[in-house]
This record gives sequence, C-alpha cells and structure tokens, in this order.
Amino acid sequence: MQVDTLIHARWIIPVEPENTVHENYSLAINEDKIEAIIPGDDARSKFKANNEINLDQHALIPGLINTHTHAAMSLFRGLSNDLPLMEWLNEHIWPAEQKWVNPDFVSDGTELAVAEMIRGGTTCFNDMYFFPGHTAEVCANAGMRAVVGLIFIDFPTAWANDADEYLVKGEEVHDAYRHNPLVNTAFAPHAPYTVSDEPLKRINVLAEELDIPIHMHIHETAFEVEQSIEQHGKRPLQRLKDLGILSSRMLAVHMTQLELNEIEELAKLGVSVVHCPESNLKLASGFCPAAQLGNLGVNVCIGTDGTASNNDLDMIGEMRTAAILAKAVANDCTVLDAHTTLRMATLNGAKALGLDESIGSLKKGNQADIVAIDLEQLETIPLYEPVEQIIYSGNRQQVSDVWIAGKQVLKDRELTTLEYSRLMDKAKEWQEKIKER
Repeated sequence: MQVDTLIHARWIIPVEPENTVHENYSLAINEDKIEAIIPGDDARSKFKANNEINLDQHALIPGLINTHTHAAMSLFRGLSNDLPLMEWLNEHIWPAEQKWVNPDFVSDGTELAVAEMIRGGTTCFNDMYFFPGHTAEVCANAGMRAVVGLIFIDFPTAWANDADEYLVKGEEVHDAYRHNPLVNTAFAPHAPYTVSDEPLKRINVLAEELDIPIHMHIHETAFEVEQSIEQHGKRPLQRLKDLGILSSRMLAVHMTQLELNEIEELAKLGVSVVHCPESNLKLASGFCPAAQLGNLGVNVCIGTDGTASNNDLDMIGEMRTAAILAKAVANDCTVLDAHTTLRMATLNGAKALGLDESIGSLKKGNQADIVAIDLEQLETIPLYEPVEQIIYSGNRQQVSDVWIAGKQVLKDRELTTLEYSRLMDKAKEWQEKIKER
C-alpha cells in the first residue's frame, strides 16, 4: 500500500490503550491521518512510502495539547515578575495591554508562541486573548492546530467596547473559521470577577447553539473567592452553577481553591479542569488538587498559562511539574504517575476541547499529530522505561520532529512553516518598544 510517510521508531506511546508502549514499531501516515501502527517488519513489507524515516532512538507520542494559554502575551515574557496576581494584573499587565495590544501585536506574539510550542512538541493549544481572528490566521498559515478563544470581558478593550460588540465579533471569527481543519473556537469569558451575569447567560446560550466549549479562569486565588462571597453572597462556582454555565462544555482553569463538595459537583456535571501548575506556583495562587480531582472522576488536563506568568510554553516541563507537585499536595508519591500525566497533556486535553475523536492519541484514523523525542541523550541515559524518562528526565530540546495533520512542521529541530530569523527580529523590535514604556 502506498502511503505518504512511514516512520520507524524505537518506541511508540499511543496513550490509547492506557499504559501501552510499543517497541520497534512503525507508524504510517496517509494525507492527514494515521493509517496504521504495526511492528516495524510488518510495516516494511506492507507499505511503500513517499517518505521513509528511521528514528531508532526516538519515542513517538501524540502531539501535546496546551489547554490554556494567552499566546500573544509571549511579547510580555519577563515584563513583570515576582508580584501577586492582582497587583501584577492591575498595575503592570493590564496597563501594558492598554498601551500595546493591537492586531500586529497579536499576530507577532502568536507567531512567536506557535514557534516555541512546536519546538516543544505542542501541536494544539487553547487560547484566550484579544483579536482572536489574527490568532486564527497565524495558526492556519503556520499549520498549527488551535482552539481560539472568543474573549469576553465587561470593560472596553482594544478588541471591543461592550457586550454586544464582543459577542458579534466573536461569532464573526467563529463563522470565518468553522470549516477550517486546524482552527476551532471556544467562548472565553475571562473570569467570574470580570464578567457579569447577563453576558454569561448569553454566552451559555450561544455556546449551546454553536456547539463549542467555554473556557474561563475560575477559583484562581483565595481573593477571588472572598470577593465573590462579598459581592454575590456565594462562591464563584456556585454562582456559575446557578447561572447554568457549568457543564461538560466548561474548561475551568486554575481551580486552586476547591472544597470536596465542589469537586464532586464538577465530576457530576462533567466540567474539565485545566491545571497550570507553574503559573500557580510563580504567582503563589495556590495548589490545584489535581490527583484528588482525577480520583473523583474529573477530567484534568494541563496548560502552561501565558509566558507573562510562567514564563514559557514548555509542556514537557509542565508535565514534570504537574506530576511532582501533585505528589506533594496529595502527600502520596503514587499519584499522577508518568502515564497518567502524559494522558492529561494529550487525550484529556482533547476530551476537554471536544476533539478526542480526532486527536490526543495515536491510533488508526486519528489526525497525524505526532511528536518524536530523541531519548538517546546524555540527560536521558540510562533508560529503563520511556514514558517515565520523558516525564521525569526529558526536556523540550529533545523534541526533534513534529507533524500536525500529517504535515511536518519541525524537522531535525528546524521549523518548516515559520522563519526563525524573522521571528527573532520581530520579537526584538517589540522588546525595544515595550521596554521604553
């Protein structure tokens, strides 16, 4: 059988079935989909490929899915550090956004972020930022898969002036990209403390009509919870439940302040939780009880947050932090083992975004979103078990090759759809402008 690409790998880690590692297997790609995953000898006799690749010291994993970030904020990386969340937002980030955010900022910042993510093995990200149409355009041109957030916030910004304009512009972006194979959309109300009740009700209705997710920061800090009790007489999650917005469409980001009854309610309603451990640690926001959530049936996935608060988009590093932090929070070294953590960063993320029928695992018929990690490096030798080595010892510099929808977007560490030198030049131009603020 003729196929486009045949990859022979030392290990293939499909995520589905669970806890599976295939050794000396091959993966066939035809057009944008996975055609087969079979033993290497069988593949060589069964397939004839236009492009045959030998990766005999590599592991193939599903493309990593970053389920929460603000891509364009790459241009604010390192702008303000070591500050509490509300001071960081009110006195530094929001003023900088008021001054600098425009379509060019979003396009250039998103390009920089996409390049960083591809080089780190991320093949899909869930974004929340202004000018989402420009984010979508960058991703479509770069061959990057994305769920673009249709941002909503109560106050005027460079993107929109009022509730009607936010929603109208959001629907326009959704309509423009609804048939694009790489770009999906989600409503992205910023947080309970920045979005009032009536817009949330409207967003909930529209999300049902358009059949898209809702992506929102929730219970990020103790202050947010206290403020909600003072203003609304209830905790944010209770308020959102009363508004009918908590459902299997919801991606609840951060969730560092949770009570047992709330976790049980999340599981009952099918809400997904996005765990952003490094951002929460850096901002001292609190600890998401990731292991407890998973044990009680909540779908938990992983995000980096934006580079203004992390300060990178490194999902391999984020997986390691998530796994180690969960053990300390649960006081149990057995929780979030390596296979579970990889699943959180792949299939669980796809499920949260409603994309688990096509991405998040390596199996016949799925989209060919694939990452090759070179494990025969000084940092990962000796090697006894490849998944554990990726989570606890690996780093993003070991990502050698990346395919998205069957197209190779990283080849031997070189970007194929984005120009490295141009990205560097653009980032430095913004650096010079912003540092003079």
